[in-house]
Amino acid sequence: MGIKVPFDPKHVIYVWIDALSNYYTGLGEPNSELSKKYWPANVHIIGKDILRFHTIYWPIMLMALDIELPKQVFGHPWILFGNDKMSKSKGNIMYTKDLVDEFGVDAVRYYAIHEIPFASDGSITYELLMERINADLVNNLSNLVNRTISMSIKYFNGEVKNTNNNQDVDDDLKTCALNMKNDCIKHMNEFRLADAFEDVFNFLRRANKYIDETEPWILGRSEENFDRLHTVLYNLLESIRYATVFLQAFIPETAEKIFKMLKTNKKDFASTNIFGEYEGATLEKPEVLFQRIDINAKIKELEAKHAPKKLETKPEITIDDFDKVDIRVGVIKDCKKHPKADKLLVSQIDIDGEVRQIVSGIANFYKPEEMVGKHVLVVVNLKPVTLRGVESFGMILCEEKDGKLQVLEAKLDSGANIR
Repeated sequence: MGIKVPFDPKHVIYVWIDALSNYYTGLGEPNSELSKKYWPANVHIIGKDILRFHTIYWPIMLMALDIELPKQVFGHPWILFGNDKMSKSKGNIMYTKDLVDEFGVDAVRYYAIHEIPFASDGSITYELLMERINADLVNNLSNLVNRTISMSIKYFNGEVKNTNNNQDVDDDLKTCALNMKNDCIKHMNEFRLADAFEDVFNFLRRANKYIDETEPWILGRSEENFDRLHTVLYNLLESIRYATVFLQAFIPETAEKIFKMLKTNKKDFASTNIFGEYEGATLEKPEVLFQRIDINAKIKELEAKHAPKKLETKPEITIDDFDKVDIRVGVIKDCKKHPKADKLLVSQIDIDGEVRQIVSGIANFYKPEEMVGKHVLVVVNLKPVTLRGVESFGMILCEEKDGKLQVLEAKLDSGANIR
């Protein structure tokens, strides 16, 4: 399919002309307000397998029309199943909806962004996905949020305030926050999304380390240390808020849950210009963001759920048994309802010149007039039976589909031969 290239019969021009031009024409007429605002595009983000069309054909088309080229083209990598490219023929497809149903949308977002490095393919298996959920989303993020809010409730009934009882370790935490912001911006500008995501999680790990360094459980033993404990817990909550501003770009649903637990509206990027924008609040019992997964048990559950269904059949037969069945094509010449049974139709079928009467239980699915003229498959050597007083000399073959019976029809080719 396509328009033949005059100078090379091996090639054709096809959908790429129409498809690529939509990037520009979708903005309306040339020099329209949208066109002036959005063209040339800052970046085209495409799959790496179609780089040739976007970096050779598309620029040639634009240059021929004297239209500015996109400033950059970024070809994103693939997600491999283990070390193999996903393929229906290999049976190694993982569907996003199934993953979301099992693990939640933000866990899938996290893995898809974090585990696909810049300029190289990423790999996914159920085991790898669950390992990363446990290591990062549970151990790192979820535990940090849960521990910090729970300590605020335990020691101060959820009341958060900054008493500015500072030590050197606090300054280091604040410096790490500001460095994280700079690193994250740099990596996002370079389309290194996985690295930007890792910048945020590295800062979360630093906040977890801060808990070990400040030992709030020891500070909480004496009221004399409460001023210091207030500052420690405030710094932890501000670290969580600060990181969550960036997490909105990656795992938005989880970020919104965290903001809700912190009872803060300081969500915008400008609130990360300094460390210490958290207003404080009276916190309540935290929600568990991510549950730890028992990987071995989950793998067994998934294997059972996705195992191919075993077809239930009648007792096995041999080819000799099957060869006894004589199936012919017949044309239905007449069809009427059974005089004594609402579910039965009585058909007169021409099979190689002989007209046979066959009774079929298909009246709930076909009207008599719909059957006339159909080329149907008939078992002609079935022992005759009498159904509600009417003799039947064979059986029309049907299939069941979505709870309905559908007559199997023979198709005619252009030469009127049955196939």
